[in-house]
Amino acid sequence: MKKRDESVELLQQYIENENLRHHCHMVARAMEAYARKLDKFHEEIEAWWTAGLLHDLDWEKYPEEHPKKAVEEILPEEGYPEAIINAIEAHAPERTGREPETEIERYLFACDELSGFMNAVSLVRPNGFADMRVKSVTKKLKDSSFAADVPRDDIKKAAQLIDTDLNDHIAFLIEVFKEEGQPQ
Repeated sequence: MKKRDESVELLQQYIENENLRHHCHMVARAMEAYARKLDKFHEEIEAWWTAGLLHDLDWEKYPEEHPKKAVEEILPEEGYPEAIINAIEAHAPERTGREPETEIERYLFACDELSGFMNAVSLVRPNGFADMRVKSVTKKLKDSSFAADVPRDDIKKAAQLIDTDLNDHIAFLIEVFKEEGQPQ
């Protein structure tokens, strides 16, 4: 397994946009928090964090090939484990044809779009995540003009994939992002 600093370095090599880097770090933190909640061993926690961090690795440089460029070329060449590569492939089933099936795949799918959406919500709030409530997020989910590019159906499907009520999923991620502060 690669060390965290090696994965961060790889991320910085492929992604220059600070907002996209921030999103990747948010998803990594969400994945790590869920891995800990599920009592995963250290190696699994690291794998979950890494999958979250690198899930959009090729988005900026190869948007038309995302995530295939990462899962077919970049990550295998860098020596990343199959479980991480498969999770990244399954986080975009509409592009790859691979539906999220394993636990890490389902959680990555569940954390990706919702983390991005919740970040957008935090940006229009005076205190960001500090005093965010589930209702703040669900209200914005109902507003189809807010963060219009985020597929609401994927967010709902994601909660089902991890067998969690959507409100509970949102509440968990609020606490993760509130406690963690800025990305490392």
